[in-house]
Amino acid sequence: MSSHAIESVTTEIEAVDETLKKPLFRDIDADDTAADAIEIESACMTCFRSGVTRLLLTKIPFFKEIVLMSFKCEYCGFENNEVQSASEIQKKGIRIALNVQTRTDLNRRVVRSDYTCVQIPEVELEIPAQTQKGEITTVEGIIDRTIRGLNQDQEKRKVEHSDEAAAIDEFIERLQALKELKTSFTLILEDISGNSFIENPDAPAADRNCKTIQFMRSNEENHVLGLYDKTDIAEADIAQTCKLEDNHLLKPLDEGAWGYEDLHGEVLQFRTLCPECRSACETNMKLTNIPHFKEVVIMATVCDVCGCKTNEVKSGGGIEEKGVRFEVTIATKEDLTRDVLKSETCSLRIPELDCEVGPSALGGRFTTVEGILLAMKDQLENDDLMFHDSSDETTKERLQKFLRKFNHVISLETEVSLILDDPAGNSFVQSLLDNDEPDNKLKIVKYERSYDQNEELGLNDIKTENYETL
Repeated sequence: MSSHAIESVTTEIEAVDETLKKPLFRDIDADDTAADAIEIESACMTCFRSGVTRLLLTKIPFFKEIVLMSFKCEYCGFENNEVQSASEIQKKGIRIALNVQTRTDLNRRVVRSDYTCVQIPEVELEIPAQTQKGEITTVEGIIDRTIRGLNQDQEKRKVEHSDEAAAIDEFIERLQALKELKTSFTLILEDISGNSFIENPDAPAADRNCKTIQFMRSNEENHVLGLYDKTDIAEADIAQTCKLEDNHLLKPLDEGAWGYEDLHGEVLQFRTLCPECRSACETNMKLTNIPHFKEVVIMATVCDVCGCKTNEVKSGGGIEEKGVRFEVTIATKEDLTRDVLKSETCSLRIPELDCEVGPSALGGRFTTVEGILLAMKDQLENDDLMFHDSSDETTKERLQKFLRKFNHVISLETEVSLILDDPAGNSFVQSLLDNDEPDNKLKIVKYERSYDQNEELGLNDIKTENYETL
């Protein structure tokens, strides 16, 4: 083979290797996205000849992953463009209730998925899930879109069905009154996929007008999302599945062949997707024991494509009988070195800064008090976390002012209290005393969970007695 041919083959291999290293879902970039579009030959629905469908996997900033699809037929000229969601379905659904009182509330940006049900109880408005495509809009934009939809063909309706047209005009007037804030109202987003969001204009301070609740999906809701478990499959299908599993290379271990104690010295690996670029990567998992507390599962993921590194800690036990609240006073370097286990159900709060971080923001992690503070700061500085416009100088100045206060806390120039509240009781803060009793800067309170907290944890519907009859 000539040197020129070898060089050509090497160039092609390098190009393929470079392509494989790129994230699956990439940010929109005018310089290189055209080269990444996938072309598929497909039938034209007009003339039934062969056309070309182009697929582009990309990300919309502040929103989610999407697939852009474009079809064109060279024979009849038919064209069709479509956008489909490719975002991950969250573990729980989400219900967001916003009390709209001011013009600022109307201008809040809203992210809603295809599975979001929108309600405004004051005017008996309900937009069922899957009747509209997901979008990025505002509270006022949701009302405007509803008004535009109701006004469609209204002139024709006045001629053919005058009574119905008059009722619609009356309803439109009620919606216009909401836009003019003649009275306050409540906007409710209920999304079984968990991918909806309403902007907090006071971030990083707590949102006083908005209440967010995560809930466990029902079997019917899981089926709508295409999620099934073995109990949903017919007995014949289960038998067939079991038959196929007998032919797999990986077979179940015999009882007693792998002891529970062996897990403590073993690092397990499984394939997963990168949370940033959605490329395939490996996750390492290890079971370990935290002294004076309980067993936990530590998971670490490193993506070779985009370089993303994540680590997460999950409780190895169940939900405790009571919730737990820790209050740590941060005044000295010794306070920053306390070990902290924050579970994925634990929220954080610093009252002196009016700062509150929900349980899902930082996930579960085993770190120190200083590590928790730095993680909170990193998320606040992340541009993708909050909606920042280059022209929104007020929001940027408010955030910079807050970050300066936060830096004073980390540098111990300001004394504050860090509160960890975990309704599941699976979090832990190290005491500085040898006998594991709380020291004078650590307060530990165990409390009975409320009904809403039990609902978020999925405990209200659990049947622990005579469950065989279900």
